[in-house]
Amino acid sequence: AQEELEIGYYEEYLPQQLNEEELQNAIEAIVAEVGAVSMRDLGKVMGVATKKLGNVADGKRISQTAKRILSKS
Repeated sequence: AQEELEIGYYEEYLPQQLNEEELQNAIEAIVAEVGAVSMRDLGKVMGVATKKLGNVADGKRISQTAKRILSKS
């Protein structure tokens, strides 16, 4: 019970995480911004996305979403 209370306290001060749709839209905008066209450009996308979204989305989610978007290109 004490741990749950502490978690709730810290969650108040943490930035709200993006939902899947918001993350998808943000990464699509970054893909367009850097001119990424294929999986070869994943490094460029990840560099910008991690800087812009690192505090509102987990790196694993960012990577998975970027790969999904670039694989459609």
